[in-house]
Formats: sequence, C-alpha cells, structure tokens
Amino acid sequence: MRRASAVVAIAAVLAAGAALSACGGQADSSGTTITLYNGQHEQTADNLISAFEKKTGITVVVRSDDEDVLADQIAAEGSKSPADVFFTENSPPLESLQVKGLLSPVDSATLARTPSKYNSPQGDWVGVSARVSVIIYNPSLISASQLPTHVTQLAAPQYKGKLALAPGETDFQPIVTDYERAYGTAATLTWLKKIAANAAGHIYPDNETIADEVNRGAAAFGVVNQYYWYRMRAEIGSGNIHSKITYFAPGDPGYVIDVSGAAVLKSSKHQAAAQKFLAFLVSKQGQEIIATPGTGAGQSLSFEYPIASGVTTRAGETPFSELKPYPITIGGLGDGSTAIALMTKAGLL
Repeated sequence: MRRASAVVAIAAVLAAGAALSACGGQADSSGTTITLYNGQHEQTADNLISAFEKKTGITVVVRSDDEDVLADQIAAEGSKSPADVFFTENSPPLESLQVKGLLSPVDSATLARTPSKYNSPQGDWVGVSARVSVIIYNPSLISASQLPTHVTQLAAPQYKGKLALAPGETDFQPIVTDYERAYGTAATLTWLKKIAANAAGHIYPDNETIADEVNRGAAAFGVVNQYYWYRMRAEIGSGNIHSKITYFAPGDPGYVIDVSGAAVLKSSKHQAAAQKFLAFLVSKQGQEIIATPGTGAGQSLSFEYPIASGVTTRAGETPFSELKPYPITIGGLGDGSTAIALMTKAGLL
C-alpha cells in the first residue's frame, strides 16, 4: 500500500514538472489577479489588458495616473507596494525606480523581442512602444518657413507670444536632457529662461491642450509628441484639423524618440503572472494592438510606434525606420532628475 502511494506521489511530481516545462518553468498563473500602475494612455492600456486577460485568464486591476505621480507613489510604498507592474509613457520614471532598486529583472526572452537599445540598460524594464517629438503649428498664424528648425531657436525673440509649452509633461524632460547633453548646464538654464518668457500666456498642463490650442488658433505653434496630433485628427475628424506637424532638423536635440516601457516590481507577490504581462506587451499580438489605429476592440488610438516583435505601425505617419532623432541612448536620458531641476530653477515648474 505504501509502495502504491509512493508511485502515485512520484507520478504527480513528474506531471507537475512537465506542466512547469510547458510554461517555460513557471506555474500556470490563470486565475491570478495582478495590479497594474498605468501611466500610459488608458485606451491603449485597456485594449492590451482586455486581450491579455482573454488569452491568459489572469485578471488585471488598474490604477491610472500620470507616470511621475505613480513612480513617486511606488518609491514611497517601497517593499509594501501593491503594484505588480508599472507601465509608462517614457523611460525616465522607470529608470528612477531602477536606480532605487525597486524593479525585478525582466525575463530574457521578453527582452529579446525589443531591440536592446530601447530596453533598460540593466535589463529591469522592457521597451514597448515609441513616439517622436514634433512641432505642431497653425499655418494661419505662422508659415512653415517661419518655424524654428533647431530647438535652440525656440528662445529666439521672434517667437515671443507664439510658442506653446507643457513643461510639466514628462514628454518634455527628454528634450531638456538632450539640450543639456549637447550644450551644457549653463546654456540649458539660459535657454529655458528664454523659452519660458516666449511661452508666457501659453504654458499648458499637457500636450493634449497644446494640440487643441494650436489647432483652434489660440497659439501659433508648440512642441508635442507626434501621436497627439494623429489622435486628435482621429477624434475630431480631418475636416476639423487646422494644424500641421513638422520635425526639427535631423539629429537636432529637439528631435527626440521617447520610449514607453513596462517593469515588474521587485515587491510583487505575483512575479510569474507579472512577467507574463510584460511578455504579452511585446508579443506579436500585443504589438499589433499598438500598431492598429482605431477606436474598436483590438485597436489603439494612441498612434504610438510598435517597436517589438518586428511589428510596424499601420497608421499613416512617417515610418519609424525613417526618423532621424538626436543620437542619445536610453541610459543617456537617465531618470529625468537633471531636467526637472533645471526647469524648476528656470521657473517652468
């Protein structure tokens, strides 16, 4: 009788091992609930989450807020954070948590789906999508030939009262970081003070407001990421678009690629399920959702560029491979703290 029990026990162990092997060494996570701190656009996240839940049986509870607010919250919560995954629009908030030692290493197979230059240099978060900075302008207020071609020119006196900025947006931090890398701290502070004066009366809380204000003629031009314009056009219709977008000169510090990424918190009690969520974001299915513009299920209204699993955007925008940004690495963009300090000193924050 004992021998029969032992055989049954051994068979059970072998079956469990086979199940683990089939899942890549991880137990089945279906039925698990994970908490996502979401700093991405809610519609994009919602479509990704819905597809992930259907595919895996894992439930995702979402807390959405600005990514810098969520990063500060995670840092304050520390080892007691209820978050399992942090999903952002930009890399600096992720790097700030990496520096604090609050992120788990991402599975190597997941990292391999995204070009390494768009991932955490330390392997603690994975790049999911990207956007590029552009100039949005209203041709009835300023012609294309009158626009700046270099970010340094935003400080020129002829743009006083014409420039719109959202310095509180985390999207603006990488531009300031690039400028500081290119021209030094003192020059960056002088530049920031001048653009603050030029944008007086047109300092807005976010890029959506810049896009709307420029489009309706309340401001001549501003600096945003490209997807705000494409999304606005999709929402209000091309017949209501009175603005255009253009790029800074190739290689200019104002020409920035921002990377959206995701990480598993070291404090997560659901590491396997959280890692599956990251793997889904960069899978072909997840990237196809990002790549497909629209408002329906399985579509994304964000107009971001998919950067993993070989998927390319289906939106009618400049192909990602043809962009010519300032040559700075993800590591070079850092955690954004230098940019924040400089903008605060210049009176922009």
